[in-house]
Amino acid sequence: MHAKFSPSLMCMDLTQFREQILAMNNKADFYHVDIMDGNYVRNITLSPFFIENLKKITTVPIDVHLMVNHPEDIIPLCLNAGADIISFHPETANNKIFRLLNLIKDAGRKCGVVLNPATPAESISEYAHLLDKVTVMSVDPGYAGQKFIPQSLRKIKKLISMRENNNYHYLTEIDGSCNEKTFARIATSGVDVYIVGTSGLFSLHSDIGLAWDRMLDIFRNQTDH
Repeated sequence: MHAKFSPSLMCMDLTQFREQILAMNNKADFYHVDIMDGNYVRNITLSPFFIENLKKITTVPIDVHLMVNHPEDIIPLCLNAGADIISFHPETANNKIFRLLNLIKDAGRKCGVVLNPATPAESISEYAHLLDKVTVMSVDPGYAGQKFIPQSLRKIKKLISMRENNNYHYLTEIDGSCNEKTFARIATSGVDVYIVGTSGLFSLHSDIGLAWDRMLDIFRNQTDH
């Protein structure tokens, strides 16, 4: 499977929202939208309102990452706004994971979970058959620009082998510090989707189309893909 790329839109230039999205529409495999509540992580970023506006100018699947303490309050808002994939952190939903995954699936959308650096791959075993995507954090959640945590690559390999051994269908995805310094190492894990933010994409050129081409060149040079 060829590598897929999902730009993290909290890192984009919001003064050029429309131009940047239109430039990436025929390039991106997904759009990654972080929604933070200021409690689960000490940061507040995008919102269901942002999803609603994004939906007006794209058909690229909108992939929402909830970093919130009460995902049950935000999931319905994201579904109404038009999110295509919704993922949350299992720690925030231990007593309602099945209910939330089924809520998303019953709405005809895709569901996933996000594993923090200290959360083991095996923790999803009871509900892995329901998942469309498993995101592995390679930095602690909440802030851009952190140092890459290499142990995350072992977790991705484990998730891929769990998928193959059990015929699960989820995509694996890596979130955090995907850039020129880490592409080669990350590629050895076999991960399906790379989330690219400031260092991996948006800082490479002010013209986002040129930044994307540069990112792909760097990726190919680093990984021989």
